[in-house]
Amino acid sequence: MTGDFAEEQPDAPKARSGESGPAHEETDPLRAMDFANPAVLLAGTVDYAMYTGFRNQIASAPARGLVVIELSTLGGDPEVARMMGEDVRFHSETQPSRRFVFLGKAAIYSAGATFMSFFSRDNRYLTRGTRLMIHERKMKAKLVIDGPLTTCVAGLKAKLHEIEQSIAIQNEGFENLIRGSQVTMEDVLRRAPENWYIEAVEARQLGLIRDVL
Repeated sequence: MTGDFAEEQPDAPKARSGESGPAHEETDPLRAMDFANPAVLLAGTVDYAMYTGFRNQIASAPARGLVVIELSTLGGDPEVARMMGEDVRFHSETQPSRRFVFLGKAAIYSAGATFMSFFSRDNRYLTRGTRLMIHERKMKAKLVIDGPLTTCVAGLKAKLHEIEQSIAIQNEGFENLIRGSQVTMEDVLRRAPENWYIEAVEARQLGLIRDVL
C-alpha cells in the first residue's frame, strides 16, 4: 500500500503530535543564505535506505540553531515518511535549542508531502518551481474467499478494517498538512483522488508553506 498524507500551523496554542518545534508566533521568513548548507540532504525514493541516511545525518547535525532538512522525492513508503517525521517531532520537543526547517526542492510528491506535514507551516519552504503532489493512499490486493463461512466473514472484516485505518491515517495527515491554510478538507478529499499538483508559489498563496526561495 502506498500513498501520501500530511501536518501543522505555527500559531497553534500547543504543539500537537506530528508537528515539529514548540508553538510560537509567526516569524519573518528565513533568507536564502540560511539554506546555503543544509544539515540533512535527502533525495530519491522514501524508503528504509533513506531513513538510515536521515538518522545518520540528524545525529551529526548542529546541536543548536537552524537544522535545514532538504528533500527531493517522487514518493515512496508513507510509513517511512511518518517515521522520519516522528523523529523530527521528537528531537524538536526534546531539544528546543534546535529549529528544524523543511526545504523542498524540485519535487515533493506523495510520501514527501507526508514528511513535510510534520513541520509547522512556519518551518516549510520550497525552492522556485517545486511541485507538491498530494494523492490518496492506494491499495492493490486480491481477496480470496475460501473456507468455512464464519472464517470468510472474519477475513472480509479484517481487510475492511485495514482499509478503514489507512483512510483514517491518510486523513489525519491531510488535516495536518492544511491546518491554518486556506485549503479545506473538502478541497483535499475532492482533488487528492486524481493527484493534486501544487506549484510552489501557489502553495505559498494557499498558506501551505512559509515561503519560496
